[in-house]
Amino acid sequence: MKLLAIDTSSLACTVALGIGDELIERHEEQEREHTRLLMPMIRDVLDQAGVELTDLDAVVLGNGPGSFIGMRIAASVSQGLAHGAGLRIIPVSSMAAVAAEVMDTTDSEIVAVTQDAHMQEVYLGLYARRADGLPQSICDERLQSQNLIEELQRCERKSSIAAGHGWQRYPKLLAVNEALFDGLSDVLYPRAAYLLALADISVAVLPQDIQPAYLRQKVAEKPKA
Repeated sequence: MKLLAIDTSSLACTVALGIGDELIERHEEQEREHTRLLMPMIRDVLDQAGVELTDLDAVVLGNGPGSFIGMRIAASVSQGLAHGAGLRIIPVSSMAAVAAEVMDTTDSEIVAVTQDAHMQEVYLGLYARRADGLPQSICDERLQSQNLIEELQRCERKSSIAAGHGWQRYPKLLAVNEALFDGLSDVLYPRAAYLLALADISVAVLPQDIQPAYLRQKVAEKPKA
């Protein structure tokens, strides 16, 4: 499989090209620079591999939840690339990609990922380790206020870790829940390489059918006249 993965849902602008077992990745963490960085990064990985967009099997999109503007950038670029090359798009949770990296680099069985949703809330995703070492969602990704995460109390597994920037952004949320964790990961943002690890070609959709995981619908909706 030849897959191009992109994600701009967070501070990170991240691109990866997977061709069989070969991986070419570019990853930058710069605020408000995604529109400048993304296309040159995509061209760079394609040129390094010596492939064209039309050689790919699909585009993998880090589909959020995360920054509204960032998600729109990646969604629009992936749609344009896929439409022009006659490709489909594989949506992957950006927070699941964070959990995948944590599980790849630690022995944790449970990963709780949070990203800043503003308005004193975070986007929350809870994941358990599958038999193949990849994350499986325990509950639907959702908005979470700075309160106790009840699902974590019901998890019987002992090895758990918190990851994502939301814990740093809202120390109170961490303080309320830290007794439920064995540690705090330094993995804050998704990497495109882990989007590739989670990509499932069977769920690929046409470019016009992609639906970013906004979660906070009132932000995503157009204002009324």
